[in-house]
Amino acid sequence: MFVDEVVLSVSAGRGGSGSSSLRREKFVPKGGPDGGDGGRGGDVVVRAEEGLSSLQRFQLERTFRARPGRPGEGSRRHGADGDAVSLPVPCGTMVFDADSGQLLADLEQIGAEVVAARGGRGGRGNIHFATSTYQAPRRRELGEPGEVRRVRLELRLIADLGLVGLPNAGKSTLLARLTGAHPKIADYPFTTLSPNLGVVELETGHTMTAADVPGLVEGAHLGAGLGIGFLRHLARTRILVHVVDGTLGAQGALAAHRQVTEELNQHSPELGSKSTVVALNKTDLLEVEEVRTVHRALRTGLGRGALIVPISASSGDGTDLLMAACQKAMSAAAPSTGAAGTFRLYQGPSPRDLSFRVVIDGDRIAVEGEALAKLVEMTDLEDETSVLRLQRQLLKQGVEDALQAAGVSPGSEVEIGGESFTFFPDSGPPRPAAAHRSSS
Repeated sequence: MFVDEVVLSVSAGRGGSGSSSLRREKFVPKGGPDGGDGGRGGDVVVRAEEGLSSLQRFQLERTFRARPGRPGEGSRRHGADGDAVSLPVPCGTMVFDADSGQLLADLEQIGAEVVAARGGRGGRGNIHFATSTYQAPRRRELGEPGEVRRVRLELRLIADLGLVGLPNAGKSTLLARLTGAHPKIADYPFTTLSPNLGVVELETGHTMTAADVPGLVEGAHLGAGLGIGFLRHLARTRILVHVVDGTLGAQGALAAHRQVTEELNQHSPELGSKSTVVALNKTDLLEVEEVRTVHRALRTGLGRGALIVPISASSGDGTDLLMAACQKAMSAAAPSTGAAGTFRLYQGPSPRDLSFRVVIDGDRIAVEGEALAKLVEMTDLEDETSVLRLQRQLLKQGVEDALQAAGVSPGSEVEIGGESFTFFPDSGPPRPAAAHRSSS
């Protein structure tokens, strides 16, 4: 089964918690804090690898979770980083954020990769919170939660030649003749249900890749027939080989060419403007004069600059001339992508969003914001000094002012980052507390 689009749920690992440890050694009565930092959570990475041609492996398993980082330990020992999860995909896979539609990466080359979900950083140990006046802190940070997101993988095959044409024009037969591939071939429309790839070996020793996609019918760009799901694969081809059934006659062959060209233009002007070689197929079923008549009609309709090669895909006649014409067209086309190499793509950290909002829904009062939620999740709420630090940060970020502006009364329960707090506005400089954790 050929699968070219799939939506996955990916979760990066949470960072390990920092350690709250005090040095205890013989003859060292006041060793001070020595708690190490937690390890970083594992990333979820999408990587283009050689030898893959479909996203079929993701049909049964669509949820992936990286391992969390290990917590820090005493003696300033850093916790181990969590193992990353690597998702191998074919070259030519595009990675999107499934919810926003944002393109995260276009993995055009073997070895290209993107971090689909970034692991959380490890929490700091208590060695980071020692001061000249506070020399034995118990304060530590919990690990940062890893990113959780839905990603959509969309495969766009990378090939030198893209075979296009109406259903039953002979594209699959031509692919089999040129490359030795074994696509399903039968004398009825829509025999090809999924794209097929093959490698053409030239007499010069060079090779070209060819892709055969399901036949296009009128309205394919709007969803008619089977071609709409596969038009995207033609976007990466260097040139198009337009296979036309010569048995349709002069006017029928010209109308078939115009119909498919119109569908390509409607789907994408860039696709419609690609260099094209016309393969006038099934000439073995025609008399010589009939072939000449159809050839003249195509040349008149397409212009003298058009490359039109009469062939018989079933017998192989004319395929050498077709490949020569393709090489000529490719010499003027843009270089193909997808060559093997060591190209690597890294996604930088997304900018931190400090915005938040106060939500009042009946008796429920909540402060929602990504940065605030992470701040609460990384705070050890069992440690009083950590809670005091959280209060100062909430006050600094304007949470108290926002709650007062929303008319929240002192003593009200407020949710932040999945935790409940009791709101006590600051009554003066000595007590800069924006919130106290609820005892409930």
